[in-house]
Amino acid sequence: MLRARRSDFRIPPGPPGSLAAKCASGEQLHEQVILTYSEQSRARSVSLPGELISPVRKATARYRRARQKLEAEANAGLEALVAQLGGRA
Repeated sequence: MLRARRSDFRIPPGPPGSLAAKCASGEQLHEQVILTYSEQSRARSVSLPGELISPVRKATARYRRARQKLEAEANAGLEALVAQLGGRA
């Protein structure tokens, strides 16, 4: 499980006319996947190599599902408390 955000970018291989622009694969755009996370209240980013994209995608999805479940449980608990108080708040 990862508490982070994954972003997919399609970027050109390099400036026109440069050696980098002459991509060996012939692709016009390359996919770059960036993982952004917070560490000590500062945003951090790392570029993911191809072999980690799928496991990271699954781990961030597990985190989102767990967070949604926790939020739903917390909201249900709050609703139950408010109902128990019967408007005394």
